[in-house]
Amino acid sequence: MEDKKIRPQDRWDAKAGMSAKTYKVKTEVADRFKALCNERGIAIGIKLTELMQQFINENE
Repeated sequence: MEDKKIRPQDRWDAKAGMSAKTYKVKTEVADRFKALCNERGIAIGIKLTELMQQFINENE
């Protein structure tokens, strides 16, 4: 059986503790969020992580 090759990006993600998540959100909200992040030069994933961490900190 052939071993599945792991992409370098996948190795980096695993080492850095990164994972892809899928959530259902209203399209209008997601589109506005994406547009604002793009206008301000902010990576969507980084901003989502900040918002999630802020929520965790406020509620623990």
